[in-house]
Amino acid sequence: MPDPLRDDIRLLGGLLGSVLREAGGQDLLDDVERLRELTIRAYGVDDGGAALAEAADVVAGYSLERAEQVARAFTCYFHLANLAEEYHRVRVLRIRESEAGAAIEESLPAAFTQLAEEVGREEALRRLGELEFRPVLTAHPTEARRRAVSGAVRRISDLLSERDTLHPGGTSRTENERRLLAEIDTMWRTSPIRAAKPTVIDEVKTAMGVFDATMFDTFPEVYRRLDDWILDGEAGRTPPVAKPFVFLGSWIGGDRDGNPNVTADVTRQAATLAAEHALTALENAAVATGRKLTLEEASTPASAELKALWQQLRQLSDELTAKAAADSPNEPHRAAVLAIAGRIRATRTRDADLAYQVPEELEAELRVVQESLVAAGANRAAYGDLQRLVWQVQTFGFHLAELEVRQHSQVHAAALDEIAEKGVHGELSDRTREVLDTYRALGAVQKRFGERAARRYIVSFTQAPEHLAAVYQLAELAFDGTDDAPVVDAIPLFETFADLENSVDILEAMLEMPQVQKRLEQNGRRVEVMLGYSDSSKDVGPVAATLALHKAQSRIAQWAQKHDITLTQFHGRGGALGRGGGPANRAVLAQPPHSVDGRFKLTEQGEVILARYGNPTIAARHIEQVAAATLLASAPSTEERNASTAERFSGVASALDASSRARFHELVQSEGFPQWFSQVTPLEEVGLLPIGSRPAKRGLSVNSLDDLRAIPWVFSWSQARINLAGWFGLGTALKSFAEGEGSLDELKAAYTEWPLFGTLLDNIEMSLAKTDERIAEQYLALGDRDDLADMVLTELRLTREWVLKITGNEWPLASRRVLGRAVQLRSPYVDALSLLQVRALRALRTQGASEGLTVDDGEWVDGGYKDRWQHLLLLTVNGVSAGLQNTG
Repeated sequence: MPDPLRDDIRLLGGLLGSVLREAGGQDLLDDVERLRELTIRAYGVDDGGAALAEAADVVAGYSLERAEQVARAFTCYFHLANLAEEYHRVRVLRIRESEAGAAIEESLPAAFTQLAEEVGREEALRRLGELEFRPVLTAHPTEARRRAVSGAVRRISDLLSERDTLHPGGTSRTENERRLLAEIDTMWRTSPIRAAKPTVIDEVKTAMGVFDATMFDTFPEVYRRLDDWILDGEAGRTPPVAKPFVFLGSWIGGDRDGNPNVTADVTRQAATLAAEHALTALENAAVATGRKLTLEEASTPASAELKALWQQLRQLSDELTAKAAADSPNEPHRAAVLAIAGRIRATRTRDADLAYQVPEELEAELRVVQESLVAAGANRAAYGDLQRLVWQVQTFGFHLAELEVRQHSQVHAAALDEIAEKGVHGELSDRTREVLDTYRALGAVQKRFGERAARRYIVSFTQAPEHLAAVYQLAELAFDGTDDAPVVDAIPLFETFADLENSVDILEAMLEMPQVQKRLEQNGRRVEVMLGYSDSSKDVGPVAATLALHKAQSRIAQWAQKHDITLTQFHGRGGALGRGGGPANRAVLAQPPHSVDGRFKLTEQGEVILARYGNPTIAARHIEQVAAATLLASAPSTEERNASTAERFSGVASALDASSRARFHELVQSEGFPQWFSQVTPLEEVGLLPIGSRPAKRGLSVNSLDDLRAIPWVFSWSQARINLAGWFGLGTALKSFAEGEGSLDELKAAYTEWPLFGTLLDNIEMSLAKTDERIAEQYLALGDRDDLADMVLTELRLTREWVLKITGNEWPLASRRVLGRAVQLRSPYVDALSLLQVRALRALRTQGASEGLTVDDGEWVDGGYKDRWQHLLLLTVNGVSAGLQNTG
């Protein structure tokens, strides 16, 4: 571990120890330390499990109250370790950038340089101008950390950062440590579990907090850094080369698939709340920009166009312009921008006389000010903060993020059937009325904030062209066929293995729809297709799903080329490896030829939002890495490599696909598997955790995997330290291929040469590094199916063995020194929480063995202990999530 990071963790760990001693006495700290020392001693020791058994005995001896305190202590430790690691990453990034300049590895300047060498500078600039990165924020319930805890984490992180600028000794460092103790004490005393499930609007507010804290300022900062590098000494004096390429989307308040809490009214509220934040941020930025433009008329005269704009503003409001003029005597550019800020405020408060109708109107007025400054020779003022404001208007508009609607295809089909029977004005069910009201909400949002604010309509489980046609039919029915219907683009979401196989046939039929043909004429023949990683993985296993998705992307890209369509493939990826997680930039560079073409869109889900965008330095780095990969994905060298290696190793792909899928189905299609899965993981209890507005299951019980959403499927396996959703089936597939039609050498060649396979194995190696066979055995023992438990453990050992053979590592992540060491150092602490979780699960699964349970007239009576056991279990779920990090 790097010395600065080690010092930070020791400091925070020591302060946490002081807090524990103050809050619970020396006995509490001693109990925590004893368990910590035992799990560290047990980790990686081949002693027949004796050390781990001793740790389990210690856990078994805790009272319920002590068990809860210990669980909270380890959870607090992980929050502190996480923020220390995050801050150290920021520290390292700053050092690298100061030493290497802008063109550090995986940066946009580095990508542009490579692309220019391959296609020429002019072509590289053209492609840069068409670059698009579209992250879509979603509220999937994988962020187990409360907002109150997140706030404490951020304050502690700021105090940790402050220490780097303080001199050793003296009162300033002492004061910093006092404040750190106070914040850690607050974190310790704050309940890690929400009292109630968040509402959809709560989830919107959480996302808005990230926008306010980082996104609004960070996105234009990325553009600025790129512009500085391309223009070098001319940057800030000439028109910028960099154009906005990051455009936010959001499902929060629009995704109603399986979430009855998302209604038409909620969709309107979500759009209004986002606009409120966007317009407030733009108003504040305009005021700050205007106040700096203290350029007097004599040195920087206003152009004729600026004078004409001023007269137009006076006609709109004498009061507004009089105040701006009084605040800016003989400073026409300052006065104009302050008046523009007033118009932004009027747009937010819905003052019809002063409000802008569309963001393009605001941008046009800012351009008049900018051109006037250039004409007067004040280029640096024109292309400084004012240009930053222009970029913010172009990026966020008045809506901040495009609100996307998602609904299940069967809901549409049922609505159309009911309308056909009863008529659109008949006595319709609440669900059908809600479907129609959704379109009316879209119309209202578009009318107020523009077409960009909400027009994408995603159809979950698109399995036939009729499922897309239904979107347009329902829009017409909602507005009785009038011209008031909103602009809508139906976007298919192909999720299961069969849907991916049939995707091109469905898209072919889609092109024949009159509504689609009309939209293609209007939008320059642009089409979006969404691919689901989670359900396909739950359907056929992680290996077969990865290969099926890659194959589908290639076929869809060829289809788009055939029809002269500008295609955007939308990747529904989660944070966990079983849901398409892993480094996004590496995933982009492994895509088939023409499946990216300078456009990349993906979901940013749950915990990933804070991890990637919570810190401005990390957010800028993430954006640059993904944008750089998106730019390079279409480089001739990248496309040739991906095409040639995919063809060369197609036999490997076919063999791994078939054998991994067969092995996965052998497990999940076993009789009683869903019920056993519920027994050996905290699946049912995860559903009790108030971490999201969306239900964890599609029905009341889990009688088949179809009843279960992909997120709790992945989340529950990670809690049980098995991570089955990320690797199961691979070991059998690798062994079968190497000992059958192929060889180990061929697999090694595929790993080093084929980007898709290399990325797959590296991600699975990460998943394996976070598994623990000894802990997993304790979870599997909670069930009554030794055959299924043996199958899981056998496949785990086989997968680990063959992945290490191919990568050449002695242990998972051995070649990734910093990351591998970090996982190793965390694992014993996660083990402590897992032992507490197993104890709670065992008490809940076997009532007679639970302390505090008694028999009354032949019935078990828990005396309130069941709720306590569930509370302990939920505490450990929070802690394990914090320890493992990419869990959802």
